Amino acid sequence: MSVRPTAALACGWPLRLVIASANPHKAAELRELVAAVAPGVVLLDRPASVPEVEETGTTLAANARLKAAALTAATGEPALADDTGLEVLDLGGAPGIHAARYAGPGATYADNVAKLLSELAGRGAGIGRRARFVSVTMLRYPDGREIAAEGVVEGTIADAARGATGFGYDPVFVPDGSDGRTFAEMRADEKAALSHRARAVQALHESLTEAG
Repeated sequence: MSVRPTAALACGWPLRLVIASANPHKAAELRELVAAVAPGVVLLDRPASVPEVEETGTTLAANARLKAAALTAATGEPALADDTGLEVLDLGGAPGIHAARYAGPGATYADNVAKLLSELAGRGAGIGRRARFVSVTMLRYPDGREIAAEGVVEGTIADAARGATGFGYDPVFVPDGSDGRTFAEMRADEKAALSHRARAVQALHESLTEAG
């Protein structure tokens, strides 16, 4: 008797993988995005016993690799990691890979947003506030194999925080094609249609499909 592979197996996804992110908001979003493209995958919680991984890499890919490798080593399971940066044109690409710690160690989302708005104070709504989110999503296997993918969304930084959903810089990032709304003013499905992380997960899915 033959067994028909699940959607996850058919497209190259492992049947089980652990979410490497220690950020609960990011982990929840990754869960939703993976479930949409590979519904047969069992997503495992990040063990509370695993310490937070120090992000010492100089690129998004390097930081994603550090997190994925640490969780794979700790659990023996394939791990899915993500690292994201916000690049603002007039700030020379800052905060970049330091987006989560832009206002310093232990900074809250509100702290980082406040610093960003302060840095952009006085700039008009044109090119001076152009920005982009970049996400690198990495799947790492216990044998050391890894597949990475990138997702990018262009946009602008609003002059004030707006909206009550999302996390991080969502209240001030207005993606191109959003009719002027920030990510924090959108429903989850609307954000997923445009977001950097959704594009990275979709690109990873396509790479796995080709590899499978």
